[in-house]
Amino acid sequence: MLLGRRVKAGEEPTWCLPGGHVEGGETIEQAAAREAAEEAGIDGTRPEVIAIGLRTAGSGLTAAAVAPWPGIPPRALEPDVLNDWGWYAPDDLPDPLYPPSAMSLTVWRGLPPPDGWRVYPVS
Repeated sequence: MLLGRRVKAGEEPTWCLPGGHVEGGETIEQAAAREAAEEAGIDGTRPEVIAIGLRTAGSGLTAAAVAPWPGIPPRALEPDVLNDWGWYAPDDLPDPLYPPSAMSLTVWRGLPPPDGWRVYPVS
């Protein structure tokens, strides 16, 4: 798993997957590919959405997308938000995880979603 050290001002540091917002005219898959390129310099991914997660404790909607690694090493292109990238085994992830990333990784592993999330699988 590719995870970045999230150090966004006003938040506690966490580890997260590449991600962000969908811009006008984009599909979720296009947004996921764009964010991987913008945040980590990984271009050419072809993400597939596996689930949509609704944060029931508060607000927020997250799409969990997966993509094979295209062989490009990650770089910290937004160091004020994500200052380090690393590869981690799914059974040995750093802690704490950014909540939307925790939901996405849990769903990808086929486990029940974390507390505070309702998940809708995409088939």
